[in-house]
Amino acid sequence: MQDMEKQESPSVQQDNPAVEAAAAPAAEQAAPAAAAEPTLEDKLAAAEARAAEMQDAFLRARAEGENIRRRAQEDIAKAHKFAIEGFAESLLAVKDSLEMALKIENASLESLKEGVDMTLKQLTSAFEKNKLQEVSPQAGDKLDPMKHQAVSAVPAEQEANTVVAVLQKGYMISDRLLRPALVTVAQGK
Repeated sequence: MQDMEKQESPSVQQDNPAVEAAAAPAAEQAAPAAAAEPTLEDKLAAAEARAAEMQDAFLRARAEGENIRRRAQEDIAKAHKFAIEGFAESLLAVKDSLEMALKIENASLESLKEGVDMTLKQLTSAFEKNKLQEVSPQAGDKLDPMKHQAVSAVPAEQEANTVVAVLQKGYMISDRLLRPALVTVAQGK
């Protein structure tokens, strides 16, 4: 009888659809769970691929940074080399006028004076175009040590430390002093 039960059990289990239905989903769940979880080799391969991508991106960014730095240095070198190009171009007309004046053989004093006046106007125009401004204080102006250089103090009938006379004009480029004006100032009473 036990033999019969043993024989019935396997056949019952095989013929029983409920047992088969319960066993099938368990087997299906085990298979995707094993397939969904990557193996260590897969994780390592993915990490190595990502590291290679990051290294490539780093090297490209580094090369781009070097190229930008090199281009900036070249631009700075060109700017230093050709910084006075505009000013030099403005002065060419002044030089041409002076050379033409020297070529005139029988120039009268009046024609020379007229030529010098025209040349001075060209030079003044070149200065204005390139933001080169005169520093020429008037008599009685307060001494400004940032723009004026006092070469002597003389007795005068005006307030102390005021300009008495301008010996040489000064010049500024934009807001920077190129040369201070040389002045004499009034002594204190």
